[in-house]
Amino acid sequence: MVDTKLCVFEYVYFARPDSIIDGSSVYNARIEAGRRLAIEHPVEADLVIGVPDSGVIPAIGYSMESGIPYGNGLFKNTYVGRTFIQPNQKQRDSSVRVKFNPLRSEIEGKRIIMIDDSIVRGTTTRRIVRMLKSAGAKEVHVRISSPPVKYPCHFGIDTPSRNQLVASTSPTEDIRRMIEADSLGYLSIEGLLKTPVGVRCGLCTGCFDGRYPIEITNNNIQETENNIEMT
Repeated sequence: MVDTKLCVFEYVYFARPDSIIDGSSVYNARIEAGRRLAIEHPVEADLVIGVPDSGVIPAIGYSMESGIPYGNGLFKNTYVGRTFIQPNQKQRDSSVRVKFNPLRSEIEGKRIIMIDDSIVRGTTTRRIVRMLKSAGAKEVHVRISSPPVKYPCHFGIDTPSRNQLVASTSPTEDIRRMIEADSLGYLSIEGLLKTPVGVRCGLCTGCFDGRYPIEITNNNIQETENNIEMT
């Protein structure tokens, strides 16, 4: 048998939710991630919301497991692309302001659980937390449906170098303070690996634990970082 390694982030973020990858439903994997996140990081709150689009399905799973109602607290401008790959911070901040709009009537005066798929640099998450609090949220508890991203991808995904990944240099409590959330919880690697039920292949978790499916040399790392700096 060939020891294959599929990027686990396909189930977290990249793949369409209606996809079936190697025998496992992406939609069901994201629901399961939300359920496990609720078990690993419960918190008292009034409403669960998801950051569109990839935070919505795990937010539904979190709501199902916790019994806390799910609602629409953020609306997305579909004409704005992915913000984490914007070439500089000014452009990323500008894109977030245009990309998301809080629904004040849904969140004002409530304790909110905000579910997102990942935290890369942390600046986008902080801006969304500020938006929710400016719209009247009493508390914002951030829950992430994947583990902390600590290592870059060397296999074609345009992630920042390690010194730009906030989780590689800061503990969770420091990140919580930086994003201005009332609490912060990540799904564990063990929990994440249980979410693609029925998957037949192995999974790469290199961006979370630095354990890549092939050896990464210093030349590979330098080439990856040079390519990112040029984009």
